[in-house]
Parts: sequence; C-alpha cells; structure tokens
Amino acid sequence: MSDSIFIGAGEQGIDPQALNLRLANRHGLIAGATGTGKTVTVQGVIENLSAAGVPCFVADVKGDLAGLAMAGSPLAKPHSVFAARAAAIGLADWHYAAAPVQFWDLYGEQGHPIRTTISEMGPLMLARLLGLNEVQEGVLTIAFHVADKDGLLLLDLDDLQAMLAHCAERASELTSTYGNVSKQSIGAIQRALLQLRSQGGERFFGEPALDLADFLSTDESGRGVVNILAADKLMAAPKLYATFLLWLLSELFETLPEIGDPDRPVLCFFFDEAHLLFDDAPTALVDKIEQVVRLIRSKGVGVYFITQNPIDIPDAVAGQLNNRIQHKLNAFTPRDQAAVRSAATTFRARPGLDVAAAITELKIGEALVSLLQPDGAPAPVTRCLIRPPASRVGPLTAAERETLIATDAIGTRYDTAVDRESAEELLTARAAAAAGDRAEAEAAAARDKADAKAARTASRREPASPWDQAIASATRAAGSSIGRQVANEVGRQVFGSRRGKGSSGLVGSIVRGMLGGLFRGR
Repeated sequence: MSDSIFIGAGEQGIDPQALNLRLANRHGLIAGATGTGKTVTVQGVIENLSAAGVPCFVADVKGDLAGLAMAGSPLAKPHSVFAARAAAIGLADWHYAAAPVQFWDLYGEQGHPIRTTISEMGPLMLARLLGLNEVQEGVLTIAFHVADKDGLLLLDLDDLQAMLAHCAERASELTSTYGNVSKQSIGAIQRALLQLRSQGGERFFGEPALDLADFLSTDESGRGVVNILAADKLMAAPKLYATFLLWLLSELFETLPEIGDPDRPVLCFFFDEAHLLFDDAPTALVDKIEQVVRLIRSKGVGVYFITQNPIDIPDAVAGQLNNRIQHKLNAFTPRDQAAVRSAATTFRARPGLDVAAAITELKIGEALVSLLQPDGAPAPVTRCLIRPPASRVGPLTAAERETLIATDAIGTRYDTAVDRESAEELLTARAAAAAGDRAEAEAAAARDKADAKAARTASRREPASPWDQAIASATRAAGSSIGRQVANEVGRQVFGSRRGKGSSGLVGSIVRGMLGGLFRGR
C-alpha cells in the first residue's frame, strides 16, 4: 500500500497534494459553504483512506454518504463530471469502486443499534446532554458517586431515574455528607430525562454496549471498514448527536493504547456539522474536547471536523487541526467576511496567491489545500481540484441498505437489547424487602396487642375457684373481715394449698359453724 493518499491537484496535474498517512493522525478540517462540494470531498477522502487500510467512522447527516457502499455509475449525472475532473488532474487509474461499509443507527432503524451505558457516559457529558445547570450537575454527580459506593450499576435511563428517586429519599443524609441534595434539583433532572426519552434517547442507553473493536476492523482484502452512522433523524436532537460523538471520542481515548505515530492511523473519525459540538458548550466541556483532540493523536486516531464556517471551531481546538481543505466561503455579511479573513490566516502563505480573495472565488469541487509534509511542516496553501469519489454520490435504497446490514460482519450481536440486574432492579427489591419487613413488624405488633387485650378480657371473665367461692360465701355469712381471716387460716391449716372442687362444701360448713358459734358466744 502507498504511504499517502492523493487529495487533488491543479489543472494538468500540477502541484499534486497528498495526505501523508503517517501524519494523518494530526487531525484536520474540511470547511465550506453549503453546496461547495465538501461532502463529496469527505466521501473521496474516506474511500481512499479505506483503500489504504485505514478504518473510518463518519456521521451521515444527509444520507448521501451511504453511497460509499456502492460503486458509482457513468450513467449518473455527477459521475460524468467526476470522470472529466479525474482526467483534468491526471488520474489515469481512476475507476468506479465501492468501499466496505457497516451501518449504525442510535434508533436501530437504518443500521445496527449502537448503545452505551449511563455509567460509561458519565455525569459531565450527561449533564450537557440534559441541559443541566451547575447545581443540578453537582446533584447528578452525587448520584453517580452513591451508585458506585453502593455497588449499583447504572446501565439505562430506568436505572438513573431509580437512583435519583433513591437519593431523594436519602436527601437529608446525603446533604450532610456530600453537600446540598435538594428534591427540587432531583425533580429538574427527572424532567430532563423525560424529555430525553421523548427524543428517543432511551434507545442509546443499555446493553449490549458497543465494542470499539468493531469500529477498527478491515475486510478480507485489507481495506479499512467504513462505519457510517445514520444521523438524518438524529439531527432533530442535536445535543444527543453531539454528546454521542464526544462520548465515542472519549471512549476511544480511554480504551486504545498509546502507540505514538503509526505508519497509518488506527481510525479516522469524521465529525460532520461540528459546530453542534460547541454550541452552548460550557467551558469545562470545551476543555475536555480540546484535551481529547490533543492527546488522542498518540492513540493513532485522526479527527477531522467538517463544518460550514471555520470560526465555529474554538481556537483551542482549531489549533490542533493540521491538515486543512477549505472550500468556498461567502462574504455577504460582516460575519462571513470575518470568517474569510480568519480562514485565510490559518494557511501557510504561497507567493502570488491572495488566499482571502481565492476563498470567495473557488468553484464547486475546488479547494484551498494545506497538508503536513513528511517533515511535519505545513505545505504552502495550494489551489486545486479535489479528487472525485469512485463510489456512488447519493443515498441507498431501503432494499440495498437492508441487504448490506444483513450480510456484514457484525451479524445480530447488537440487535436485541439485554436488561440485566442493575440499579433499578436492586433498588426495587430492597424497597420491597423493606416494605415486607415493615408489614411483618406491624402485623407482629398488632398480634401482640390483640393477645394482651384478650388476656385482660379473659382474666376479668374467668370464674372463681371453689375455694375462693367458699371463702366469699362464708365471709358474707359472717359479715366480718375477721371472718375472712379466720376462714383463710382454717383453710390453710386443714387443706394446705390444695383447693379442690370437693372441698368447697366442707370448708363452708366448718367456717360457718366456727364463726356462728363465735358470734353467738359474743
């Protein structure tokens, strides 16, 4: 395989521009106004990286990039133009060809489902996805910490909602340990989760989670597999789109080993509509993006931002983008003019070329190109025609897509969601067990109370023994407390402690006789 891929050249093939594969992990920018050809440029760059053995990932915002899976046709109108352009820049070996493709879709409709877990997403990116303020983000972080401490897995939105409800029940305890955990903040997070569900975000969280190895594969002929994310529907939820791609970058950064500068990238990552990543992003998030972009190079990953206006990219990130392809920019408004001037200053000047003027004059399929040279220095900016793609420019039919999905190497491993025991199930079981214990304790207390009441009632209703009856009768007959004392003493002397039924008549007679004689004597 070649050590570079051809990007474009001037008329008659002069000043050819090639992307050095060893430096392709130094990131890049492809910019241009709508309709200037930047999507076609992206398609051509991807298919040539694939042919060089480099796996790629790209979000397909308009559905056009799915055409990478099919060879172009000379009967299609764009391809007749492409053939003429290929001849103009001296591509004698240009021919129609397809690239090996795998389709993905967060909603599981136009590709294999792609999922991650709540724990892998983490509180920072999830807070951005939910649009939380600083206080609510702090409460969300506490919920994650408590889940880790208690050994509760946060896999899907049900787990997170159950965990938040659990934190609300323990709000006073957690506040004394971690800081204020208000039920109002938890309620705001729960409402944001409901909004995310309404956008279909719940399909993104769960298992089986994506195995990144499936993004880094090659086919049997050594070509890099192109992973295409269906993003046309996803664009209706721009925060979900941007957060997902940022999560994917972060996962690559945390998972892949350090390899320095390989002969060719491990993966090239194309982020279309890149401005969505930075719109309303807090400083902490922009700092994280800048850190990931800066350090992921050493993992062998090249990141290419695709946007209409280069000033949409913050300076801290734009400074990391060394390979640049700039299509036409309009200069109708003051902001447009500022963008033109800004873009012009990012290129290494070429004598005799007015970069700012050229940016507004470029034709469709023409661009200003500056790529890193083998020694690492940026090449002087060159105005050239971009190599046309050999694959189809345009979407696939539903039948074509279904066939490709059914026959790719992924198979069905992601197609069925798995709901294993996690925070929701464990917290539900704990709540049920606690409720059962409370019910059992309340039932035991009720039984004890009923038993005590029955004992008191029985003691009041139990008939006196024959001995007690005899004593009472004799006492009434004698009419004196002295009689009771004498009767008791006689009973003890005669019968001891035995008070049988047959003794009542005898005792009564003895007592009455004794007492009767005593009082008669008086």
